[in-house]
Amino acid sequence: MICVRNLAKSFGSFTAVNDVSFEVAEGEIFAFLGPNGAGKTTTIKMLTTLLHPTSGSIQLDGLDPSTHQNEARKRFGIVFQDPSLDGDLTAWENMEVHGVLYHVPRKVGRARSEELLKLFELWDRRNEQVKKFSGGMKRRLEIARGFLHTPKILFLDEPTLGLDPQSRNQLWSHVKRVNESERVTVFLTTHYMDEADRVAHRIGVIDHGKLIAQGTPQAIKEQTGTASLEDAFLALTGSTIRDESASPTDQIRQFAKMWSGGRR
Repeated sequence: MICVRNLAKSFGSFTAVNDVSFEVAEGEIFAFLGPNGAGKTTTIKMLTTLLHPTSGSIQLDGLDPSTHQNEARKRFGIVFQDPSLDGDLTAWENMEVHGVLYHVPRKVGRARSEELLKLFELWDRRNEQVKKFSGGMKRRLEIARGFLHTPKILFLDEPTLGLDPQSRNQLWSHVKRVNESERVTVFLTTHYMDEADRVAHRIGVIDHGKLIAQGTPQAIKEQTGTASLEDAFLALTGSTIRDESASPTDQIRQFAKMWSGGRR
């Protein structure tokens, strides 16, 4: 479903992603792990049409997102690190707006919204403004919305950041249910190693722009001779604290701009 070959991205003399190759199968949950500044976000931006690769190739369900942007976008959903819901709208209205943006037929969108809001345990709150929701509820709504247009791939960029263990566990139970029932491929990033160990079928570890390990969680633990995925991660990437990215981007606005521009 996702095929990446010799992918690279440079910004002037700085190489953010360097000769990265991996594949993700249909219906697989793939965790893409790395320290801050390792190249995760740059890779996701290339996968989701926000950045063009300097070299290498990407295929999403057989399409090159660099040359078939609109068709590729129809095939995936994405939940960014930063909130993207409209707090003044209700949960139902947020779902409706998403359906309009993705040209989901009204009748289909309503049925799908009801199904997803019930699955993510938000149906009883569908007519409340989102600004009244807890952090966990907002995250569940964003992910439910990401599934609305029946994507083949869902990108989740640190979807449980800041959530308590109960909310994290509940959210992943819902995601895994849709993953299994609809064979949706899930590509996620997270800094919670226990989470990646529990939910991912396979893992890729990137550091300094290069993919340094990939395989099942158990295989990576065996490769590093460690008992936990967190210990394996530290063995692969070191224990030095990394700085956050120095130039954050308004990803949602950029994605919307590129989407509308590509449809003109």
